[in-house]
Amino acid sequence: MTFHKNTQITLLTNSDQVNDKTNSIRTPLFDELPPKVVADLRTDHAGEVGAVNIYKGVLFFARDPKLRAFAERHLATEESHLALIKEWLMPKHYSHLLPLWRISGFLTGALPALFGARAVYATIEVVETFVDQHYEHQVQTLELNHGSIDLLETLKSCQADEVSHRNEAALARGSLKIPLFLACWCAVVSWGSRIAVTICRYI
Repeated sequence: MTFHKNTQITLLTNSDQVNDKTNSIRTPLFDELPPKVVADLRTDHAGEVGAVNIYKGVLFFARDPKLRAFAERHLATEESHLALIKEWLMPKHYSHLLPLWRISGFLTGALPALFGARAVYATIEVVETFVDQHYEHQVQTLELNHGSIDLLETLKSCQADEVSHRNEAALARGSLKIPLFLACWCAVVSWGSRIAVTICRYI
């Protein structure tokens, strides 16, 4: 696989602002990526769009200073992840359902925020557990097929952040058993994440 090095790219979006350091990046020849990798990256891009909006949903309703600080930190990380994935995926390959993923992400953060910090932490824990597994599958596939080292490093970096988010949320949630309604909500969120990934591979 051949790569262009040090190509200058300016990421101009209305909701996905990142540090100026990402304006100078390495960009692959997008059309040379295998279709399966493109499909995986499309799910990653849609997932990071959803993640950004999860934290925006939390911040829309949350008033707890500790929870808001948690959401603000994680929002910044997810915005940086979104910028990284954009380095690898041409806009023509983005999911056609991005408005849906933005809305569903916002609701995934906003609804538990109405019920308090513990509901948010439980939601983030289940989301990040799924995302960790999702990235791990891609990492193993790339390693098995001797895929791009640069892409592998990008995915591993994003995965490590998501694992950190999951662990932080689990610690903040505490060891008490979550109530039945919250367990049901978390099951729906996990199921919805899997369905969304399946859809994004094709649309």
